[in-house]
Amino acid sequence: MRDHAIVRYRPISPDALAAELTERVDALAHRGRIAVALDGAAGTGPLAEALTDPLKLLGRAVLHVPAAGFLRPASLRFEHGRQNPDARYAEWLDSGGLRREVLDPLADDGSGEVLPALWDAERDRATRLPRVPVPDRGVVLVDGEFLLGAGLAFDFVVHLWLSPGALRRRVSEEWALPAYERYENEVDPSALADVVVRVDDPRHPAIYEP
Repeated sequence: MRDHAIVRYRPISPDALAAELTERVDALAHRGRIAVALDGAAGTGPLAEALTDPLKLLGRAVLHVPAAGFLRPASLRFEHGRQNPDARYAEWLDSGGLRREVLDPLADDGSGEVLPALWDAERDRATRLPRVPVPDRGVVLVDGEFLLGAGLAFDFVVHLWLSPGALRRRVSEEWALPAYERYENEVDPSALADVVVRVDDPRHPAIYEP
């Protein structure tokens, strides 16, 4: 596991971070349709928004798919209580649905038609949204927590890392903190990501430099 206390980070502005990541994603043109994971406990949605317009300016069709649209029904998520960190970690995300409805269609032999959300967690019912066609060279940005370690086929992964102190400050649901600690210890998302960004202060991110 990477020891974040001794690794080197390169400070970067939010705009420069978006530009650098856009360039990295655009360099994957040879892969056809591209699935990008923006993984982390906080800040993934704003990063997806920051990447959308720059990628479009490069001629890329972009679809933002929040992983929150692929949570399991409440009867399954809350089977062991509403504040169970182990369930939050292992049972809330419908990784099978995300694979089937988003990632498999992006494969070379896939249909190219992606379901942008499967389940409305607030209303606790299926979204019934239409599928969205993703053309060749299109980019799907999937953002959310606990996206790694389940065998999901992403072409490019950005992990937003928080130090333990920042995690406690930025995650409002204190009961969920053990879930993030378990993810860090069992999956080691920083070791699986193509880019690791430290976001203790979202106004002053820093990129891990190997």
